[in-house]
Amino acid sequence: MEKNTGSTRLLVVTAMIAALYAVMTTAIAPLAFGPIQLRISEVLVLLAFIDKRYIPGLILGCFIANLFSPFGLMDVFFGTTCTAAALWGITRSKTLFGASLWPVFFNAFIGVELYLLGECPLIFGMITVALGEFLAVSCIGYVVFRQVMKNPGLMARLKLA
Repeated sequence: MEKNTGSTRLLVVTAMIAALYAVMTTAIAPLAFGPIQLRISEVLVLLAFIDKRYIPGLILGCFIANLFSPFGLMDVFFGTTCTAAALWGITRSKTLFGASLWPVFFNAFIGVELYLLGECPLIFGMITVALGEFLAVSCIGYVVFRQVMKNPGLMARLKLA
């Protein structure tokens, strides 16, 4: 019975994280898609630094959010792949700030997608997407998660063990 409770909890948390990411992204859709983007939902990727079991919910949330992208299935595939790659890096990071840089690096490649779709010049798209990620994850997310990590009670609740 105990094992089923843990599995159920993980499933519920995964669904909640996916829904939260998708809603946070689509609620500010004009800022979340395009050459100049600021996805506040990307702050959530730092949950993977705390516990890698958040990854399925984050990937699913990104996938769902990208279904609403004006760039169609290309963004569903490309954007979700970039987020998955960033999450891989986050789980291998030794420091929170180091973890916050992986989304900046990998999501910069969304500039390639924007270039292929004719939305903007390659370097401009890569730089602007990276800057948006840096603001969301390395600035806002880092400050928020640094405080979260100082709170032992909150950290104990965020661990999905």
